[in-house]
Amino acid sequence: MKLFEYMGKELFAGYGLAVPRGSMATGPDEAASVAAGIGGEVVVKSQILSGKRGKGGGIKFASDPAQARQAAAAILGSTVQGLKVEMVLVEEKLSIDRELYLAITVDGSARKPVLIASASGGMDIEEVPEEDIVKYYIDPFIGLAPYAAREITRRLGLSGNQAKEMHGLLPTLYKIFLEKDAELVEINPLVISGDRLVAADAKVTIDDEALFRQQSLPRVEERTVAEKKAHALGLSYVELEGNIAVMANGAGITMGTLDTLQHYGGRPANFLDAGGGTGMEGTAKALEILLETNPRVILINIFGGITRCDDVANALVKVKNEIGIPVPVVIRLVGTNEEIGVGILKENGFEAYRSMSEAAAKAVEIANKN
Repeated sequence: MKLFEYMGKELFAGYGLAVPRGSMATGPDEAASVAAGIGGEVVVKSQILSGKRGKGGGIKFASDPAQARQAAAAILGSTVQGLKVEMVLVEEKLSIDRELYLAITVDGSARKPVLIASASGGMDIEEVPEEDIVKYYIDPFIGLAPYAAREITRRLGLSGNQAKEMHGLLPTLYKIFLEKDAELVEINPLVISGDRLVAADAKVTIDDEALFRQQSLPRVEERTVAEKKAHALGLSYVELEGNIAVMANGAGITMGTLDTLQHYGGRPANFLDAGGGTGMEGTAKALEILLETNPRVILINIFGGITRCDDVANALVKVKNEIGIPVPVVIRLVGTNEEIGVGILKENGFEAYRSMSEAAAKAVEIANKN
């Protein structure tokens, strides 16, 4: 679960980390009121679960409440990085001497947390050369030792009061990471303003499987309408940006289907794993979800083991007869009760393929024609 920036900063402040003065606003007048309370120049920042907001026009500066109102009016309701902006964070504009990057995440290969830092923070952190990135793997049984914090601080080129600030900040960030069951805790940029180190941004992602332990954290719903419906049915579904809707039975075969579509130049619209034991009713509901996304073509890839091919065929016919299927359907059907399933499909005007590659190529061909 990702937290919005303002939520991340509230979390940081609760642990004693320095963050800019500010507050969230959902309307232009509220933004102006927040700006008046801060006084001086402010930053108006779109609150979406995405990066690159500055380059997308989602961050504006204002020198007084009137300008803050105008900036909020321009941002609210707009689309930034493909996401609609429904709230903004209005906060003080910092005096910036330097920008650093700081994060703690999980390295799956090393099976331990890794602290990542750079003396070059800001919007283009992805372009910083590898040799300018500091990485320190944290032993969960030891934690972030004081000597490690001192070494990281030295490599970032900090000294004096700035180094002292960093010595306190690093273990606190790791404490947040542990106590909140985080997958990622990131500050980019970590601003040096005089002797102060201030979290000018906050990106926090919480492990979904640990949310039952995090009752004090706000709940952020990231799922789309279709994803919510699929989740309620117990289906694994993720929306993508293509035009070929996909349904398969198993995570591996679904990923293989997406890869095969891309191999032939197609663009998958989703990942939908209908599972190995989904019956006719569940399959029909999964198809209805796909139709609601308005794809150009639907590709169904079934290798029947527990899943029976005749159930899949009957589900397809059920949806066709009850609500209609206004787009072409390409289906690959192999496995348990295959002959019965293929017979049902043929009787109802559907052609079934035995090869995943052949079916994927056909789906791409149809999508490119429409």
